[in-house]
Amino acid sequence: MATWPEILAAQEHARAAAQSAEPPAFGYLDKPAAADIEALASEIIPSGDTPGAREAGVVYFIDRALSTFDQGRQGLYRAGLEHADSQRKALFPASQSISGLTSAERVELLRSIERTEFFQLLRDHTICGFLSDPSYGGNRGGVGWQVIGFDNQHQHHPPFGYYDAEEKEGSR
Repeated sequence: MATWPEILAAQEHARAAAQSAEPPAFGYLDKPAAADIEALASEIIPSGDTPGAREAGVVYFIDRALSTFDQGRQGLYRAGLEHADSQRKALFPASQSISGLTSAERVELLRSIERTEFFQLLRDHTICGFLSDPSYGGNRGGVGWQVIGFDNQHQHHPPFGYYDAEEKEGSR
């Protein structure tokens, strides 16, 4: 369970990264692991007519989670990536890495691990990283919100419901 200082540190790091033109440095993941996770996440929420996990920077959300408030899941990611890589070698012996697979091959790989705890966590983190507030490291530029039609307005205008409908009626 994450503590408030860990969550606040993660949010502050993500906010600073979002304001930078350069992609943030990885806190937990190394570049090969980040490339593999990004490749898998990009099949969970693929790009196409709309932006996907890659454009939303989901891998940065996952890295931030594993560096801060979800540190307890680092071992699950490490073991899960090792298992996914062994599946890759079994399914595609000529391949060099998960990120080097074609989209169709990555989908086949994901199907081979979809009942694992690692896949469930990767899917959850991918969805959270795609739809969360950009200050948490993912949803770069609010692309996830654009896909679902979320208007990030922090100010609401009446009427809010039945209880103030009379006020609206009276103002006509």
